[in-house]
Amino acid sequence: MRIYISADMEGVTGLVDADDVQPGGRDYERGRRMMAEDVNAAIRGAISAGATDITVNDAHGPMRNILPEALHPAARLIRGRPKQMCMLEGLGPEYDAMLCVGYHARAGAPGVLSHSFMGHEIEDMWLDDRPVGEIGLAHATAASLGVPLAALTGDDHACTEMTDWDPSVTTVPVKYAHDRFTATLRPADEARTAIEQAVTTSLSSIPTLQQTSAPSTLTVRWQSASVASTLLGIPGVTRTDSRTVQARGPLPDLYRLFGVWLRVATSLTNQAPYC
Repeated sequence: MRIYISADMEGVTGLVDADDVQPGGRDYERGRRMMAEDVNAAIRGAISAGATDITVNDAHGPMRNILPEALHPAARLIRGRPKQMCMLEGLGPEYDAMLCVGYHARAGAPGVLSHSFMGHEIEDMWLDDRPVGEIGLAHATAASLGVPLAALTGDDHACTEMTDWDPSVTTVPVKYAHDRFTATLRPADEARTAIEQAVTTSLSSIPTLQQTSAPSTLTVRWQSASVASTLLGIPGVTRTDSRTVQARGPLPDLYRLFGVWLRVATSLTNQAPYC
C-alpha cells in the first residue's frame, strides 16, 4: 500500500501563533519539531495499516520545515521549493490514499491561523461555486487523480470544514479554537495517539476512485486589484470584477495553474501572512 502525506503546519498539535510556524519566529524551532511528531504519528498509523511505501511532502511556507533526521525512517521526504504542485507535489495515481496532517480552516473561518494559501492576500475562493480553501482543493485534486483522502488532522474548525466537504474522511482534532490565535490544546501524547489510531482505522477500508478529467472552475478573490489585473496576462484567466479572477480546466491542471497565480501574487505583494 502506497501512502502520500501532505503536511502543513498551522493545524499541528500545540501551535497557535505566527511565531510558532514562521522561520525566525520565537517558537518556530519548537513548532517544526511538533510538526515532525504529528507527521510521524501518521506514518506509524500507516505502517500499522500495512503501508509499505510512504511519501511526505513538506507543504508549509518555505517547505523546509521538517528536518530530515526528525522524520520516521520509513518515509521519504519531499522538501524545498518551488514545486509545480505546491502542497501536493509528487502526488499521482500510483498512491492508494492521501493523508493531510496539520491542515487549517479556509480564509474567513474562525479557526486557528485560518487562511487560504497566502495569509490575507486571498480573501475567498470557490471551486465550481462552492467555497473552498486548502482542504477542499487538496481533496478535489487528489480525487481527480483517483486518490482518496483518508484522514485529516487540524483544529476543530478544519475538521468541520473537511466533514462538510466530504463526511467520509476521518478527522482528528488536535486543538479547539477560541479565536484565530487562541485554542485549547489536546495533550501532545494524547493527540498523537489519536492521529496514529485514526490513520490506521481510516486506511483499513480505502474507497476506490477513478481518475477524471472533467473540467472545474476555480475563482479567487484577491485583496489587491493589481494581482487580479496582472493575472489576466495568463491565457485562460478571466476577471469577474476588479479583484476576482477565474479559470476553467481539469484538475490537477487547474491546481498547477493556481500555483502560478500564487507565485505571481507573491512577486507583487510583501505583507506578513497573519497580520
